[in-house]
Amino acid sequence: MTPSVPREAIPTMSSPPGALPTASRRLLLSGLLLAGMGAIAASGKAVIVKLAYRHGADATTLLALRMLIALPFFIAMGAWAARRAQPLARGDLVRVAVLGFSGYYLSSYLDFLGLQYISATLERLILYLSPTLVVLIALVVLRQRPTRMQVAALLVSYLGVLLAFGHDIQLEGRRTLVGSALVFASAFSYAVYLFGSGQAVARIGAVRLTAYASMVACVLCIGQYLLLQPLAALGRQPAPVYWLSLLNGTVCTVLPVLAIMVGVRRIGSSLAAQVSMLGPVSTIVLSVWLLDEPMGPWQSAGTVLVLLGVLLVGSGVARRR
Repeated sequence: MTPSVPREAIPTMSSPPGALPTASRRLLLSGLLLAGMGAIAASGKAVIVKLAYRHGADATTLLALRMLIALPFFIAMGAWAARRAQPLARGDLVRVAVLGFSGYYLSSYLDFLGLQYISATLERLILYLSPTLVVLIALVVLRQRPTRMQVAALLVSYLGVLLAFGHDIQLEGRRTLVGSALVFASAFSYAVYLFGSGQAVARIGAVRLTAYASMVACVLCIGQYLLLQPLAALGRQPAPVYWLSLLNGTVCTVLPVLAIMVGVRRIGSSLAAQVSMLGPVSTIVLSVWLLDEPMGPWQSAGTVLVLLGVLLVGSGVARRR
């Protein structure tokens, strides 16, 4: 369900050509800032995880710490969204559980595992294939043939990832292959969530669905840690791991959800999707600055192609609507 642009943001007939009322300009600017801030904050997750790995933490521990910190925020968000809503039917509860498993637990876990092997830049580019994977899922499940624009988007996006992948595999070899496979599986798991959440959003609401699905993922991540490692080990991590996890759970997890959600309500999903292109760019800047990761011309060209592909997918979806 695509959020509509607030009526106040639509220019009136008396507005001068190309001009927006003051209230509309404020909504537009604040929406752009929120969507951009959310995209940049979310992209920082990969860099923070890579930094935490340098202090000896593992994927299961980092995921558990991240979700422990984020869980109270998602509980508060869910309570706020449900204050005037009807209780969920049993079928919707099952859907929320499945979507939370696929979109926030499995996707996050595979992503964290993949980051042990590949650069933050390549990870972010592969994750940006999720919209193209939704198109492929729709083709298989619904027999919904993609438009020419979407086919072009698929080709451009995957060519971009192949360029960046080819650059990294020359440096790391098998590690790049394993890490890329894990992150691609993460992107596919999140694409399943995106595909399955369409009708659920209409019945449950975007805020409540996001909060509930995230709560499911938090419980699963914490439960996984308790099954695999002793609870006492969670308190024996180096101090930087806790500070990085605090940033990961708040700035890179909760903040992007809220900022992008409010941004979409103010400027619409299409414009917000274009602003989200800041994500891979900011990941590149942060990875070069904080991680000293190499950034060659092939990776730059791959980034441009992936971003172009995502924009084409968005254009194709908008036209079909």
